[in-house]
Order: sequence, then C-alpha cells, then structure tokens
Amino acid sequence: KQWYQRRVAITAGDVAIRGRLLRGIVRSTKMKRTLTIRRDYLHYIKKYNRFEKRHKNISAHVSPAFIDVKAGDTVLIGQCRPLSKTVKFNLLKVITTAGDDKKKFSKF
Repeated sequence: KQWYQRRVAITAGDVAIRGRLLRGIVRSTKMKRTLTIRRDYLHYIKKYNRFEKRHKNISAHVSPAFIDVKAGDTVLIGQCRPLSKTVKFNLLKVITTAGDDKKKFSKF
C-alpha cells in the first residue's frame, strides 16, 4: 500500500487513483499526453467449447514524468475520474520496454 501511495503522488498529481489497476501494451503515442493501450483477452464460446481472441483499446493520460514511453511497452494504468470523453485511466508505471509487435495478441 505504501509503494502505491508514493508512486501515485509522483505520477498522477492531484488525480486520485481508485478502482481498477490494469496492464496493457502501448499501441499508439500520437496524441498529446495520451496513450492508446491494447488489452488482449480470451472469450469462451459455450456452444463450441472453445475460446476466441478479443481485445479492447483504452486511452490513458501520461504525465510529463514519463517521457520515453513508446509503442510496444508494457505499462500499468490506474482508474481515475474522467479526464475527458475517452480518458478515464492514468499511467502509473512502465513495466517493460518491448519490441516491434505492438498489434500481436500477447496471450500466446
């Protein structure tokens, strides 16, 4: 809990992080201070007794403390109050810096 409070104070500013903490792969950094993050998951189809691949794109705010975030990085984001129409998450931590496959399904 203490790591969480210290880290939020540094990266999120005055915005309180509450709710979900999610992990995803950075897909795009084209917007100013905003990232697009891709989250992959498997959805079970009962009729066919199999899984199908699905994904969601989430927009997250990036504070100026994270300068070197680029496409392909794995990041941790935290839910906060709505900052705009699509941005409801804030970047908390860059977990790994990765390679070229930003659109690859990451479960396999």
